[in-house]
Amino acid sequence: MNAPRDRSPSERVVVTGMGWVTPLGHDLETVWSALMRGASGMAPITRFDARTFPTSFAAEVKNFDVNPLLKSPAAHANAGINSQFALGAAAQAWKQAQLDVKSPRNGRRVGIYLGAGEGVIDTPNYLAANLKAWNAEQGKCDGVKWAELGHELMNAAREIEQEPNMPLAHIAREFGARGPAYNCLTACAASTQAIGEASSILRGGEADVMIAGGAHTMIHVLGVTGFNRLTALSTSKGDPAKASCPFDLGRGGFVMGEGAGMVILETLEHALGRGAEPLAELIGFGSSADSYRITDIEPTGRGAAAAMLQALAQAGIDPLARRSDGRPMVDYISAHGTGTKENDSIETLAVKRVFGEIAKEIPMSSVKSMLGHLIAAAGAVEFITCVMAIHRGMLPPTINYTTPDPECDLDYVANIPRAAKVETCLSNSFGFGGQNDTVCVTAFSE
Repeated sequence: MNAPRDRSPSERVVVTGMGWVTPLGHDLETVWSALMRGASGMAPITRFDARTFPTSFAAEVKNFDVNPLLKSPAAHANAGINSQFALGAAAQAWKQAQLDVKSPRNGRRVGIYLGAGEGVIDTPNYLAANLKAWNAEQGKCDGVKWAELGHELMNAAREIEQEPNMPLAHIAREFGARGPAYNCLTACAASTQAIGEASSILRGGEADVMIAGGAHTMIHVLGVTGFNRLTALSTSKGDPAKASCPFDLGRGGFVMGEGAGMVILETLEHALGRGAEPLAELIGFGSSADSYRITDIEPTGRGAAAAMLQALAQAGIDPLARRSDGRPMVDYISAHGTGTKENDSIETLAVKRVFGEIAKEIPMSSVKSMLGHLIAAAGAVEFITCVMAIHRGMLPPTINYTTPDPECDLDYVANIPRAAKVETCLSNSFGFGGQNDTVCVTAFSE
């Protein structure tokens, strides 16, 4: 593949709009300011009574109302909470891209690619149906009785909203997008994969505009239970704000977050043709599988390294080269950085496999220390963080970093933000099941 600057305007992919809904706020400026303060979105769970759970805290989205952002609120009256997050983030991105005033004339040329997770189960009624339909004498559930109870107790619209495709359906309806439509759910790598594959659709000429990103919440009884049983969540009994400590020696798991991140991607040709201002250029995407275990990362970091190397190769970047002023070719890495023992040490190892000795000169940080882990939505939010870093010349910190781990010996932008010249960034996302995805984004120049 040609280097990005050698591609034609119809093959170059630019970012023209961004939006997010997160535990630290619901718009670009509020969230960015909070990240620069090293704020934390963690607090005791309010969605359900979690006092008896091993983990009783999370990073919830607070006080969010999507209706003021929508053209047709009534059309989304039954939207699940994850779909509301998706709509809110997409509406912000659509507006920043000025598609609200300069909409594409042909909705068939506007596509969607999301990494969106399932909706929230109606836990009280679901469990009530299970318990009431249990036949103790036979030692099994009476399926007919369960169906009757489910019909009586459950709401059909709410049940439909559990499907992972529903955020996409809501976005398509709100913005009249009738082009290519995809949703992937490759765990914590989903929205990075969505953004990367959306760029491939644009380069292939199948669309002019793609709405890409992700939305998810697993802050519900089954979600928290599942990750507790996997021993992936922090079970800290102290201040929830200090529970997420990626790369620190004392790290003990991630903190569940929720939200959405959305970007508008366009071919450069289409963006310039309608007078849009590119915010950044997506120049590389890499994807790989560990082929190892469902819940464990391959311990040598080969899968994560492969994704990074593929993204760099597509971007035309030699990871061992330097700029004419001696700086590394990559200025910042947005780490997956979950705060689990395995992830952080193996991601560190993978970065060293890719960059060699230069790795120690490249700052990397984990905004999950402040936002929590947004699961399927994490990658899109972290991609936006990279674009913001390019524009603001500031790197977000990894907070709660107090005790260095000998196995994590890179520059993690500890505790306070850092001014830096930021031109090119990598954003890493690694999912349960061994999915690895990396995108490379750079400052736009014609």
